[in-house]
Amino acid sequence: MLDVKNLNFKIDGRQILSDFSFSVKPGELVVITGPNGSGKSTLAQLLMGIKTPDSGQIFLDGQDITKLNITERAKAGVALSFQQPVHFKGVKVKDLLGVALTGEDTVYAENLDNDAISDALLKVGLKPEEYLDREVNNSLSGGELKRIEVASVLVRKPKLLIFDEPEAGIDIWSFDNLVKIFQDIKAAKTTTLIISHQERLMKIADRIVVIENGKIKVDGSFAEVIK
Repeated sequence: MLDVKNLNFKIDGRQILSDFSFSVKPGELVVITGPNGSGKSTLAQLLMGIKTPDSGQIFLDGQDITKLNITERAKAGVALSFQQPVHFKGVKVKDLLGVALTGEDTVYAENLDNDAISDALLKVGLKPEEYLDREVNNSLSGGELKRIEVASVLVRKPKLLIFDEPEAGIDIWSFDNLVKIFQDIKAAKTTTLIISHQERLMKIADRIVVIENGKIKVDGSFAEVIK
């Protein structure tokens, strides 16, 4: 499904990833972890097309997407959820999810699938009638913003979901809900990469990949990694 081959990436003379290679099977949930500065977030940005590798290749379902830009990768089926959800002053939740669903300005979009938007909110534990007309701003808690962002990537039904430290900035109650969301994503067999230090997320993963100094140190089950 996802094949990363010999990725190299350097910033200001510092090697972030070195001949980095790994694969993810269809339907797998893989947690990527490791020390701060080991290259985890850089990998997510390289997969999404935010950054360009110095060398190496990225394949999605056999297609070489290495030279595709962010928009092209999104259309190919890659979706990335950032550490900190973006706030949009004046933009309502239904508009944000509508843009994610249609790829166009919802003000002018016709025949918008409101059922799909409502379903995405329900999947992350939010009642559509309470959130569709709310603005995506500081009136929402960190946990609410995170769940709305997750809904915005789920509504697209991507081939590959990437979450960069989804637990960042949310409380324990919200994190409990987030774990449940990932359990549901895993049950739905959506191919997912989660960058995280959280043991609870590692425990539900099919595999854990530990990165250190830009290379894979361990790749295995939770029991193998803990050992």
